[in-house]
Amino acid sequence: MSGKGYLHEFTKGLLKENPTLVGLLGMCPTLAVTSQAVNALGMGLATMFVLVGSNLVISLLRKVIPATVKLPCYIVIIAGFVTIVDFLLHGFAPELHESLGTFLSLITVNCIILGRAEMFACKNRVLPSILDGLGMGAGFTLSLLAIGSVREILGCSTWMAGTPIAVHLPAGMPQLSIFTSTAGGFMTLGLLIALAGVLTRKKPPAEVGCGACPMAKRCTGCTPEEREARKEGTV
Repeated sequence: MSGKGYLHEFTKGLLKENPTLVGLLGMCPTLAVTSQAVNALGMGLATMFVLVGSNLVISLLRKVIPATVKLPCYIVIIAGFVTIVDFLLHGFAPELHESLGTFLSLITVNCIILGRAEMFACKNRVLPSILDGLGMGAGFTLSLLAIGSVREILGCSTWMAGTPIAVHLPAGMPQLSIFTSTAGGFMTLGLLIALAGVLTRKKPPAEVGCGACPMAKRCTGCTPEEREARKEGTV
């Protein structure tokens, strides 16, 4: 694989194949932990660690794991990395560990991780699998951070660790506390999904020349002047 191919494996998950905003995977933690940006960032980084680690191990063992038991094997591998993350957060970031709660353990059955294991890691070599995990994990993290930032700034006028941020609302408009609720989470997610759809939408190729002419199949030919006129759309 060339350097361009490696770059593609990393960048595809950032927007074009973003697991949250395009693939619509991992919706449960996306809505549950994004009321504050710091929680969203913590969940995203934890998921990225598990994704990269599981992709690495599954790629190494792709020729060893029997096809009949591959799903249980994947879950055991993923659960091992989730346990490592759980211990690390419990020891070094107890407040974040408590905030994430059960959703930290549920990374084990996150559709993003299982999906990449089944669709990519078990079929590709180690380095592409690591880059795939990094890209998908980064895309997931950025999505959660964007949602958490919007909800926290508009709903609480703070960002990350409770740092106050002045939000100037029109006169008479109350504090947008709806963004701290589940409805606000759905609203923010929907708007970001729509934005991602606009950014990733492919433009149809422009039809020029005789190919755009409805009579092209029955045409017996045209002069160079007529051909140029068709390209310019004057006939």
